[in-house]
Amino acid sequence: MLTRCAAFVGTVRPGLEDDMRAYVEAELAPLWRQFSGASEVRVMFSVEPDPTGPPVPVVLAIDYADRAAMEQALASPARYDSRDLLPGFYERFFDDVTLFHYLMETDRHVP
Repeated sequence: MLTRCAAFVGTVRPGLEDDMRAYVEAELAPLWRQFSGASEVRVMFSVEPDPTGPPVPVVLAIDYADRAAMEQALASPARYDSRDLLPGFYERFFDDVTLFHYLMETDRHVP
């Protein structure tokens, strides 16, 4: 299984943390959940950041059975719709932000 992670690295403007989370849950997450080929979609919000690391307020992790399923998702209309919302999302909630993507091979164990 492959997991494609998107790490939103940056500082949310003070006082907008709850609004940022509400926006992600209402606008972005529903689109992310429509990605064709995705088997699981997780949206994670920072609770206890590493005090020595960069701020990562949001991480998106999407599981795919294989690379073909991921490529299907990357071509999905919902992906383009969500990507179009990102400039406004950044402008509204962040002082600075950089989006990093990581493709991980997932070894999953459920006890």
